[in-house]
Amino acid sequence: MSFGDEHGHGSDPGRTTDDSFGGMGQTRTRLPDGGGGDGFGGGGRRPQRNSRSLIAVVGVVVLLIAAIAFANRGSGGDTDASGSGGSGDRAAGSEPTTASGVKPVTGKSGGIPSGFAKDEQGAESAASNYAVALGSDGMFNRDSRHGIVDTVYTPAAAEKLKVPQDKAYSPEFLDKLGLDPNGTAPTGSTFISRTVPVGTKVESFDGGDARVSVWYTGLIGMSGPDSTDPVSTTWKTWTFDLQWTAGDWKVAADSQRDGPAPVPGDIAASTADEISKAVDEYGGFTYAR
Repeated sequence: MSFGDEHGHGSDPGRTTDDSFGGMGQTRTRLPDGGGGDGFGGGGRRPQRNSRSLIAVVGVVVLLIAAIAFANRGSGGDTDASGSGGSGDRAAGSEPTTASGVKPVTGKSGGIPSGFAKDEQGAESAASNYAVALGSDGMFNRDSRHGIVDTVYTPAAAEKLKVPQDKAYSPEFLDKLGLDPNGTAPTGSTFISRTVPVGTKVESFDGGDARVSVWYTGLIGMSGPDSTDPVSTTWKTWTFDLQWTAGDWKVAADSQRDGPAPVPGDIAASTADEISKAVDEYGGFTYAR
């Protein structure tokens, strides 16, 4: 998912950079080709086969950016895992992100929207909903993470991501976030990780391949009486390379960059109890263009 940049969700625990929503839970946070990797330039087309292993490793780095930033918050640093993948200028004459009234999906798979249309709007809706899933707190538990990865990524990308991700989400890493080895928060506390899409943009579209950028805000942190890392927000742009696979859009690779970020408001921060209650009471959405 990606955000203190904390979210979106991160650079793998093995990454030496000290930066920030992994962002989701959601917060969920990058992927191999044929798997979903982060950090490669180019259009929306899939990378060459001989680059897939590298992309898979980079993907793991992207998925953990927000979480790592959260664990090392305050140290600063660049949160762009790839150095590329940022959203470019909108092409002249292209349509803005506006509601169309068209229902985005016809069903769900593992609790994640599925059955997107094979057109630009379908690709935008898929990217938004996948950002939510990957930025969720479900990414911090092995079983739920595997389910999310199998649903969101192409089969080849998912297979290459699991082992590296399992190593990245180590007990030591989870402990830095205040979680136990199963990704569970201490009694009386609530771990929050969510991705909230603000808008989408089609970077490129060519039949069965699409590159879509999702501008989002993320929430990540531990809400509780003894928390030393309260829930904070982040702003990022998550770019997905999507492939039409088995009748639906799937992620082959993705990357993130910071911003655009608005000027912080002057509303007083809520208490830990208020934040925990809000997370329990307010569910998420199915996103459409």
